[in-house]
Amino acid sequence: MTAVTLASPGAAVRYAPPIETELERLVAALGAIPALAERYPLRWLAVQLLEGDEHLLAEAEGLGGPAVTAALAASRERLAPHYGEDLDVALVDQRYRFVHTLARQALTRPAAPPLTLSDRIDRVVTHRWLGIPIFLALMWVVFKLTTDVAAPFVDWVDATLSGPVSGWATALLGAAGLGGSWLESLLVDGVIAGVGGVLVFVPVLLALYFALALLEDSGYMARAAFVMDRLMHALGLHGKSFLPMVVGFGCSVPAIYATRTLDSRRDRILTGLLVPFMSCSARLPVYVLIAAIFFPAQAGLVIFGLYLTGIVVAIVIGMLLRRTLFRNQPPAPFVLELPPYRLPTPRGVWRQMWERTAAFLRKATTIILATSIVVWLLLALPVRGGGRFADTPVEQSAFAALSGAVAPVFAPLGFGGWETSGALLTGFVAKEVVVSTLGQTYAVAELEEAAEAAPTNFGEDLLGIAGGLVSATGDALQVLPGVIGITLETPEEETALEGLAAAVRAGFEASSGGHGALAALAFLVFVLLYTPCMTAVAAARHEFGSRWMWVSIVGQFVVAWLAALLVFQGGRLLGW
Repeated sequence: MTAVTLASPGAAVRYAPPIETELERLVAALGAIPALAERYPLRWLAVQLLEGDEHLLAEAEGLGGPAVTAALAASRERLAPHYGEDLDVALVDQRYRFVHTLARQALTRPAAPPLTLSDRIDRVVTHRWLGIPIFLALMWVVFKLTTDVAAPFVDWVDATLSGPVSGWATALLGAAGLGGSWLESLLVDGVIAGVGGVLVFVPVLLALYFALALLEDSGYMARAAFVMDRLMHALGLHGKSFLPMVVGFGCSVPAIYATRTLDSRRDRILTGLLVPFMSCSARLPVYVLIAAIFFPAQAGLVIFGLYLTGIVVAIVIGMLLRRTLFRNQPPAPFVLELPPYRLPTPRGVWRQMWERTAAFLRKATTIILATSIVVWLLLALPVRGGGRFADTPVEQSAFAALSGAVAPVFAPLGFGGWETSGALLTGFVAKEVVVSTLGQTYAVAELEEAAEAAPTNFGEDLLGIAGGLVSATGDALQVLPGVIGITLETPEEETALEGLAAAVRAGFEASSGGHGALAALAFLVFVLLYTPCMTAVAAARHEFGSRWMWVSIVGQFVVAWLAALLVFQGGRLLGW
């Protein structure tokens, strides 16, 4: 490399001799044009023109005419044998070398820079062997927080919606002379049972977003990407791909758009195909419901295993795609700035929690509400048996007929009932809708039991709601130490959503031939891996085109079907 002379303080940067010679010639030529000499510092203008500043060149040619063009062309022609097409790079490089030399002369640096607190922490959390176990341990704490600590509040919200809120709606319609009408069925069986069945899991999402906000604001999530980058490179995946995948744990849609940060189109497509295997937060209500019904003592472990399963499947699929459709693609370097650790602020944590939960609530009042009404309409519409509208036995409804037509596809997986098949169909709209559909199709007996409950007045309902909240808060505080393995007291086992739980359990037992828990596990694996929601599909089409969109839709369905088949049939062969 050519040396750069260090000028005295206050002097201009001195470039290598060939460039300095041409700068002097160019300055002389520009100085002969009074309009340029009055408007610009001539040496600065000469440097900018040699670097190729098109805006300044247009202005200089406008003021100086062909003389500027000729002088610049002559200088570039004489410098071409030395620097070729990289003259602008040479100018920038020599300026940086000048600054570096000046800083080295002016600053005294210690032989070994002092370690900051962030450096000391990073020696542990980004350790070659400890980094991944620490990441998995933190994720385990997150899932324990979302399952065990949030569970009392889930029960409270469910009791409030299925009890007082449904009672108030029935009473208001009765006072208006609409009791027992199709409108009451729409409001109670459709809107409250559908949307309410999803709103029950708002405490779970709040707990999840709280934990993720702490990890993000503290600076740890960047370390997680750094730690996982080494594993993904070892498995042949692109290092940068983990960042969109981290986003995918929240929602697949922004994760697909986050693939724009990758350099090549092939890497963007590959990562976009893998992102939906990351379990988005919309699937979490389904996990919590099914795990609480069939695996109440190991709900956190089951949910944690599902998230790990999504990561493992994405890695395996990525390896296969790298060696087939995307072979001969060299990995790009992964550059990531690790911010210093900082203490999360309550305001920042709350803002993240609220923004993400508000997005979920907006979906509940639009997509989920619309889907719940459509499902209610199909459940209320008779197709056989001569029933009346809004008074149709569920097994004789249009929804049962439509779901029953696709049920044979899922029969080998252990959940071939029309109820679960219909829930998976509506899950294409949004994964949260799986819960609301199960609530609408299975909760008939539960609603009848609620209707037969002893009547209460408005004041008693409010006192019951407030008392339930206080009790849920106490239960959550009691369970909280258990997140890190400290058990203060063994809580009394309690089944969330009791009426719905019994109906769902009976449905899975019937469709699986007595292997209900195994079928439920296969159902969870299928929900984890099958085609994402229609919004994510639209985002994939927008980013990668229709061809890759269909590859994602069909490919994920096939992977989910085969994985669920392996879980159910393999489990039966092993005697589980």
